Amino acid sequence: MPVTLGQKDALTCIHLEGVVDIGCAAELKDLLIEKLKSGSAVYVSLESATNVDVTAVQLLWAAAREAQRVGVEFGFKGQTPEAVRFAIAEAGIQEFPVPGFTG
Repeated sequence: MPVTLGQKDALTCIHLEGVVDIGCAAELKDLLIEKLKSGSAVYVSLESATNVDVTAVQLLWAAAREAQRVGVEFGFKGQTPEAVRFAIAEAGIQEFPVPGFTG
């Protein structure tokens, strides 16, 4: 499964693994919404992702914006694989808060 959840106290870490695409978009969206509503810090790890499609990039970008709007700590942890950084750039997003991304 490309989306797994880790929880420790008030910190949530969503781990994305393998190919993260439209096939898991609904699951990822629901999880992001649920965790952002909880008010606890949310981090996403892309270290094990081999590829993300534009749907996943848009969901992560929207989650980062929503977290900022509602005042929830949101970020990315670990290194971002080159293929994922490339997918973000291909999506046309200039500013994206993942480690190693320079849009």
